[in-house]
Amino acid sequence: MTDLSNASLAALPADIARPGYDRSAVTPGIVHLGVGAFHRAHQAIYVDDCLAAGETGWGIVGASLRSPDTRDALAPQDCLYSLAVRDGQGESLRVVGSILSLLVAPENPERLLEALCLPSVHIVTLTVTEKAYLRNAAGDLDLAHADVMWDLAHHDRSKTVYGFIVEAVARRQAAGIGPFTVLSCDNLPANGKTLRRLLLQFAEARDAKLAAQVEQSIAFPSSMVDRIVPATTDADRTRVAAALGVADAWPVRTEPFSQWVVEDRFPAGRPAWERFGVTMVDDVGPFEDMKLRLLNGSHSAIAYLGLLSGHETVADAFSDPMIRRFVQGLWNEAIPTLPDNAGLDPKAYIGKLTDRYDNPALQHRTAQIANDGSQKLPQRIVATAVEQLRRGGAIDHLALVVAAWIAACEARGGALDADLFTDPLDAQLAGVFAGLSSAAADTVSQVFDRTGFATGQAERPDLQRAVSAHLDVIRNAGIGAAIATLAEG
Repeated sequence: MTDLSNASLAALPADIARPGYDRSAVTPGIVHLGVGAFHRAHQAIYVDDCLAAGETGWGIVGASLRSPDTRDALAPQDCLYSLAVRDGQGESLRVVGSILSLLVAPENPERLLEALCLPSVHIVTLTVTEKAYLRNAAGDLDLAHADVMWDLAHHDRSKTVYGFIVEAVARRQAAGIGPFTVLSCDNLPANGKTLRRLLLQFAEARDAKLAAQVEQSIAFPSSMVDRIVPATTDADRTRVAAALGVADAWPVRTEPFSQWVVEDRFPAGRPAWERFGVTMVDDVGPFEDMKLRLLNGSHSAIAYLGLLSGHETVADAFSDPMIRRFVQGLWNEAIPTLPDNAGLDPKAYIGKLTDRYDNPALQHRTAQIANDGSQKLPQRIVATAVEQLRRGGAIDHLALVVAAWIAACEARGGALDADLFTDPLDAQLAGVFAGLSSAAADTVSQVFDRTGFATGQAERPDLQRAVSAHLDVIRNAGIGAAIATLAEG
């Protein structure tokens, strides 16, 4: 079968949407770090819309900081790929052309630095996931991390986002090229402020004058992103190829819903994203909190409760009445922690979430969501629980999510496959999760110490006690019994 490419676009079936612009006339205006399935289903789509509307100065140079897989799949296709939007009614396909080139930083870091220094590049975006921010237990940049230390010593052979961005700032300044804006699209609270703080810590460790340049010239707007993007399967590739009539090595599957809320601070310019559904705001914080606590928090709950209950997908787990009731209870605990004067509508939002979780077409695997729990739970669950405790509110459901994560980690290699999901702290937590000989309270105490959950918070002991009580029930009677205790209460 012929591969998807610029040359094969004209032969696609008439009902397949495709780039309605001359890709050869597009110039790069954005460098995206961490190109992967989510970026290709989210930010790249909004940019594709802008390109189709005639804003041809915003093509994307995508870069992977680790694996060459995306480049190897898409480069032979002229970086084209298809987006499959699925729900219970069927599937629609669209070929996306906004990514102009794909780089692999470990293979040639200089090429990425050259792209970051193009005068036409005005925005650097990131979806590198929480663990790539390389924070220590206190939430600061881990200056003792091997990759950070390498970047401080080898400016032209960077490995981290900090090394690449700071070196690019230095080079652009030396060449008289104006600064770019750095836009985080990761699921972190105040992601722009967080990235700015960490990047300044790196720049300060490298050169105080350079840190001052970063602080004075670079804007770091925060953003909130939301779209469910399950991992692509071979079945997806086969189905998409049959519909296109050409082979696509890496299509992306997603849901109809998509949301992007962005703080409107782009001194170097930006695409007219608002024309295509992006919400441009002064403060993204309230929207971000609602998403982290209601969507991401319930996603983690469904993942760990689902795995412990034998459910492979979100739709399967959410169709379990026990888990469905639990998620509603979790939302009831989280909603009071949201601001009531920011124009939010939590009830309407969870109504949309319910519809999304009920979508059987996505086949979003609980094991995929379960990855990196030690990095995700602080924002999604722990912060919410701490806020509820301060308010004098209940945390039964919130604490059970943390206990379920611990129980799922402990179950790997036993009731669950050993490699079903992973965590950046697996090596540090291996001894804690090695067996069930420790009392639940001891296990929870060690986990909180190693992960930094609620460090420095007066509410930490109360949260640990609640998590310990749930973990004890899970260990002795199972996840169903633990959920049942909430219904009884």
